[in-house]
Amino acid sequence: MLEKMELESIGFVKTKAVGKGVRDRSNISQIVLHRSLAEALHGIEEFSHLFVVFWMHKIPEEDSRKLKVRPRGRKDMPLLGVFATRTPYRPNPIGLTLVEVLGVEDNIVTVRGLDAVNGTPILDIKPFDSWDVAENAKIPDWWMRLERNRKLIPTSSDSSQ
Repeated sequence: MLEKMELESIGFVKTKAVGKGVRDRSNISQIVLHRSLAEALHGIEEFSHLFVVFWMHKIPEEDSRKLKVRPRGRKDMPLLGVFATRTPYRPNPIGLTLVEVLGVEDNIVTVRGLDAVNGTPILDIKPFDSWDVAENAKIPDWWMRLERNRKLIPTSSDSSQ
């Protein structure tokens, strides 16, 4: 049986990115913390990158019950358990993204690379450090095929140049 938990957001995402454009890693967004938490940001500007933990609040509840998916919905990919993929369809729609810090002012952190929609609740922010690098990491062949394919397809920022 799954245990119920109660979480409170610490803030929300402010971005102009919409639809699949949210995945564009060059997007600049703001993390707007509740004013009462502004003091908790002290020192964060010394880090170049942060992990942002957020609640994917736009995922339909019925999709969060899926236990197996094909990566990126592609029929040529294996059917895998959601925990072996980066799908947003998971029992708890928690997102995790590594972002670049562009600036901090009062209760607002400006970042590049956050793949969350406008209004997304933020659950936590954690600084990136040297412990977050895995030497000799193993990645499945199907993932590498997806990455090679992704790099061949221009993003919206590529096509505007």
